[in-house]
Amino acid sequence: MNSIHSAMAREGFTRSTDDRVLAGVCGGLARKFGINAWAMRALIIATMFLLPGSQIIVYPIAWVLMPDDTAAVEGAGPQDRLMQ
Repeated sequence: MNSIHSAMAREGFTRSTDDRVLAGVCGGLARKFGINAWAMRALIIATMFLLPGSQIIVYPIAWVLMPDDTAAVEGAGPQDRLMQ
């Protein structure tokens, strides 16, 4: 599981610890794609009506696979910390 968390963190997919409502998934995705967190939440809710069911499955999977942004920094090597 650590290799999955490391790969997700390397790609910038981390859960937000300071902009979270439930688990920080939408906040982290919003930061990754450069949009407002509330806009991401609204997008997820809007797509629930267009594509019912998939978000209920994908959100918990993302919750498990995406590390917290603080855990990603703590788990980074010395070279990685210099870049942040």
